[in-house]
Amino acid sequence: MRIERSMLADLARGAAFLGSGGGGDPYYSLLLAEAAIKRCDAFELLPLSEISDSALVAPCGWIGAPTVSVEKLPNGREAVAGLRRLETIMGRKIDAVLPIEIGGGNGLAPLIAAAELGVPVLDCDGMGRAFPESQMTIFNIRNLSACPSVLTASCGSLAVIETDDNLTHERIARSLSVALGGIAHLVEYPLTGAQAKANAIPGSVSAAFSAGAAIRNAHANSEDLFEALTQALRDTGLYPYSFTLFDGKIVDLERETRGGFSIGKVIIDGFGGQDRMEIEFQNENLIARRNGNVCAMTPDLITVMDRETADTITTEKLKYGQRVKVIGAAAPAMLREENALEFVGPVAFGLGLNYTPIEKLNARAPA
Repeated sequence: MRIERSMLADLARGAAFLGSGGGGDPYYSLLLAEAAIKRCDAFELLPLSEISDSALVAPCGWIGAPTVSVEKLPNGREAVAGLRRLETIMGRKIDAVLPIEIGGGNGLAPLIAAAELGVPVLDCDGMGRAFPESQMTIFNIRNLSACPSVLTASCGSLAVIETDDNLTHERIARSLSVALGGIAHLVEYPLTGAQAKANAIPGSVSAAFSAGAAIRNAHANSEDLFEALTQALRDTGLYPYSFTLFDGKIVDLERETRGGFSIGKVIIDGFGGQDRMEIEFQNENLIARRNGNVCAMTPDLITVMDRETADTITTEKLKYGQRVKVIGAAAPAMLREENALEFVGPVAFGLGLNYTPIEKLNARAPA
């Protein structure tokens, strides 16, 4: 599949949804990707099955607080600089790139480098959504090393990280991103093609395309935007349950940037004032309670969207008075496995709950 400049808006819209409120607003990444394709030509989206087992595959994306990225813009060269340094370390050329997470701006981060380097993007990612910490990727869950990794910043600073465990790697990378202004680019978890095939979450980039295209087509045909989106998600097979959790207006918001994260909660009142939803977030939306009862929790997706346009509202863009719909979606099956929940389930965030799938919490049968 050849990715042309005209297709990027669909990818950005779908990746924004899959971020579950995080991953960074994709707007600036979209502009950089469009400029890269205009300058360097289109690139290929390659199915995992078509990459050589011996290939060098490089996941990449941004690390830091999304609230910072609203004002501290990238220079557009961070990804390429990090990937070039990884090539020097590994002593060979990179054969393909992929998003470390498909959610938000990180879903588009590798596209810029792919166009510049003339390599394909693999149709997969490491999270199937967005999570706030790098050890929450499927690659760490499957016991692969994050190192060597390369962190780059808009000021031109570059750091190579070598650690013997991935949690230490996250802490070092997070501290460096804070020291460099709160946001940085990270090339991590270098893989062989065989490792990518065995462990990456397949089809997530094309799923983002499908979700974004569904919203665009529904706009054009004056159809229900949210039904089009949720049906498109179910059709991907990666997100087998998706539906509206709540409809209302934001009446309260708490948000702060702390420790390299955007942390807080948002309260939404239903129209008519009878129902209330509270969502807690750490970069991404983690848990949603309707009238005090949990109705969705990580790793399942919880995304706040403008109820008129179906544009995703990332956690750094939430504001008092916004009229929104909250859409929930089941996470990819790989993230619901018992060993994965230790890293991405509610216990991993200190929420004090065991994981319950979104379809059970909302008594949903298969569509």
